[in-house]
Amino acid sequence: MATVTLDGTPIHTVGQLPAVGTKAPDFSLTRGDLSDATLADFDGQYKVLNIVPSLDTPVCANSARQFNERAGGLADTVVLTISADLPFAQQRFCETKGIDGAVTLSMMRDRQFGHDYGILQADGPMAGINARAVVVLDQNNEVVHTELVGEIGDEPDYDAALAALN
Repeated sequence: MATVTLDGTPIHTVGQLPAVGTKAPDFSLTRGDLSDATLADFDGQYKVLNIVPSLDTPVCANSARQFNERAGGLADTVVLTISADLPFAQQRFCETKGIDGAVTLSMMRDRQFGHDYGILQADGPMAGINARAVVVLDQNNEVVHTELVGEIGDEPDYDAALAALN
């Protein structure tokens, strides 16, 4: 169990992020067209898992924009923005914010991703959705960088995450 804060109030997660050097847990999340997406769908690419509570907040929106602008054009790299939002809301968000080519994935059918990655909030006002985190995977799905953002309202360290892609 890890602890983050929301406006300074401690919030516990259900576990810990996967350790650097380990194989990332597989997942099944929902795409905008309501089909399933698994980790294997992105094999052979570097992956930035931009994990946010909801795209319907300014910080989450900015992290989606930042990662897509800064890493979305890198060769063999995909940015996956993962939230509890419905796929329809994720698509509407991308259209409204002008974020082209974003890959958004929803936990709408299952919260197992949050359990497997250790970032599901176990208590507090947002219990049941993910804390803010970044997990970077190499082309073989090995974890090369993780960050559980200490204060849910803060942005992740974009530079550290992007440096892990090199």
